[in-house]
Formats: sequence, C-alpha cells, structure tokens
Amino acid sequence: SKGAINAGKIAEKLGVEGVLPEAEEIMAAREIVISETNNVRAHICHISTKTSKNMIRDAKKRGVKITCETCPHYFTFTVDEVLKSGTNAKMNPPLREEKDRLAIIEGLKEGTIDAIITDHAPHAEEEKNKGLATAPNGIIGFETALSCEIMNLIDTGDLTYDDLVRVTSYNPAKLLGLETKGAIEEGLDADLTIFDPNKEYVYTKDMVVSKSKNSPFIDEKMKGKVMYTIVGGRIVYQSE
Repeated sequence: SKGAINAGKIAEKLGVEGVLPEAEEIMAAREIVISETNNVRAHICHISTKTSKNMIRDAKKRGVKITCETCPHYFTFTVDEVLKSGTNAKMNPPLREEKDRLAIIEGLKEGTIDAIITDHAPHAEEEKNKGLATAPNGIIGFETALSCEIMNLIDTGDLTYDDLVRVTSYNPAKLLGLETKGAIEEGLDADLTIFDPNKEYVYTKDMVVSKSKNSPFIDEKMKGKVMYTIVGGRIVYQSE
C-alpha cells in the first residue's frame, strides 16, 4: 500500500511503485470478518475496487452489519487520468481500472454502497509539485462532487435524483445518527442545496472557493451548477 498509483502498466511506464488492489481488499475482508464474528457494526471508507464491492455485497446478503462509501473520483476516473493530471490524480486508495470504476457504479445502483463522500483533501501547490512518488495523496472535492454525480451517474441513467439524495444526504445522516439532518421535513435542519442540473460551466482556478486548487477538474467543462447552499436556514453560498 506504500506506492504512488494503482499497480499496473501505467505505474511501470512512469517508473513509480504501484499500490496493489489487494492492499485494500484484504483490509476490507478483515473488517467483514471482524464485523460478522462479533456481530458489530463496521464502516469501510473509500472503496475503489470491484472485489471490495463484491465482498461487501455478499456480506450484506448474509446480514453482516457492514456499511461503506465511495468518492466521486472512483466512478469518474481510472488510473489513466494520472497521465493527464499527474499528482492531481493521486489519492489513497488510488484510481483503479475501468472494471473497478464500473463496479463502483454498479454498487451504487444495487445499494451495496451506502454513501458518496467527497474525500476533500486540500494541499498547497508546492506540495503537489513534488512529483508523483513523493507528493501527498488527495484532491479537493466539495465543489465538483455534484457535477461528477450528475454527469457520471444521473445523465448515464444509472441513478435517479432520488437515489442521489439517498446516498449523499439521507444515508450519511442515518449512518451517523444525525436525527435532524438528511431529509426535507418539518422540524429538521434546513440544510439545502439549490442547483441547476443543466447549467454548464468551465471549472477554472478563479472559481475555486477552496484555498487549495489541487483538482483534476481545473479547466474542464462541467454540468450541474450549485446556485445556493443553505445551512441551518441561512444562505452561506450564492453563485455569481
């Protein structure tokens, strides 16, 4: 698990140590065994491989108290993105192969994957410029998550907007025991996102609200624009 990107041809081509998928999958299997043997809840973060998804699906069918989540980059990109975006496509777990990307989408469709989280990981530009082998893992993700979900899950017909609300709001609130969040109901916290699902835009560095700019989406055409973010009934962000 100490390598820079997913083990395989691209890691070999770039001359960097690769991270085997088994590094994730063996740990996922361990958590499943501990959960099942002791009848306790376990939550697995950032699943990125087909095998991890399949093991969790099978465990859930047996009644194991296991839950999991993934991130937008795992259903948007493959390891090939490293050739284009360099260290801005380096994260942990690393981007995987196409079969894994498709399996993550399948896991969201079938309900194996309970939630999508951003894994927002800001790093200074000088840190990310250190090179693939030594640069820190992670990308910023708050501002591009919705567009990734619309473009790669909704527009493809894999998920509905009801599904999207379930994995981004309702399920996370339930998993964390947040009784006043996750749904639009009288008496609950007014935490709302108002967005235009058809609005297209180019995500430039000037638009980034985060102090960090480490994103593979810089200068990319995106679809689905957040117009207002409301927290506790108060507007905290408004699109220009």
